[in-house]
Amino acid sequence: MAKHTMLHAKEVKDDEFYTCYDEVERELNNYAKYFRGKVIYCNCDDHAGIGLGTPKSNFLKYFADNFEAFGVKKVIATHYERDGASKMYILDKDNTGDGIICSEDIEEIPLKGNGDFRSDECIKFLKQADIIITNPPFSLFREYVAQLMEYKKEFIIIGNKNAVAYKEIFPLIRDNKIWLGYHSPCNFIYNNELTKRVNGLTRWFTNLPTKKQKEKLETGKKYCGYEYMYPKYDNYDAINVGKTTDIPMDYDGIMGVPITFLDKYNPEQFEIIGMGTGDTAKGLGITKNYRGRTDLSVTENGVHSCPYNRILIRKKKDE
Repeated sequence: MAKHTMLHAKEVKDDEFYTCYDEVERELNNYAKYFRGKVIYCNCDDHAGIGLGTPKSNFLKYFADNFEAFGVKKVIATHYERDGASKMYILDKDNTGDGIICSEDIEEIPLKGNGDFRSDECIKFLKQADIIITNPPFSLFREYVAQLMEYKKEFIIIGNKNAVAYKEIFPLIRDNKIWLGYHSPCNFIYNNELTKRVNGLTRWFTNLPTKKQKEKLETGKKYCGYEYMYPKYDNYDAINVGKTTDIPMDYDGIMGVPITFLDKYNPEQFEIIGMGTGDTAKGLGITKNYRGRTDLSVTENGVHSCPYNRILIRKKKDE
């Protein structure tokens, strides 16, 4: 098992992690009904990253395996080449004449450019597509999502969990334009070896409806009588909640909850107010201590600091 992790990759600005087939299958099976009659575009889909003897990318292979079952109209895949022209892969018809559409029918066509998702050539394919599905470079995640929003595309993509706190991404989360998918992928391929990013550090991001959005959170925890468990912030009228499972269901005020709350977020049950480290768009200004962390209530030893970002939420009144 390789020792490479996402943290190491971040240090060296290495985006060359590729998604294993089982991770693709586990997540995308939940959206099968949305693929019927659609053009799917995988625009960061490096054919060299699948390793372990697989001839095509695992996103492309997944759709080839399920092309007819899902009723997909067309699949396009492109990838970036550092040192020259790239290629595109298309699956939309029975090229072998055997009566089925599968991986043997994938066409390989040279591109004029290097396959960068920002190139005019790839944007042309983007405009043709209905749903974008891929594992984009984490270092370009902000720019990648901005492009999807600009062209109003539906998508299912992988990103760093902490991307929810980016100033470009959080407003989209807050305004229910993006949300988390079903799983936290952890099995990837790096340098042709099976490896693991740090468990829990990656998420699927999407704007397609999920069943999770309708699941009601019930923790069984109470605020009344247990106020000592929920310290208040020094300069903002909200309580701090250390774990999502500790959210008091009888508290109607604003609560600062960990980022992992988004795995359980139901927009019909909760409203996202802002980000605990400051959200100028909403006029919030929770003070940061010298380590850049959110200040909580003062203790006998001074400021009691919150170790992570906090998402500020409030139960909706009809709950």
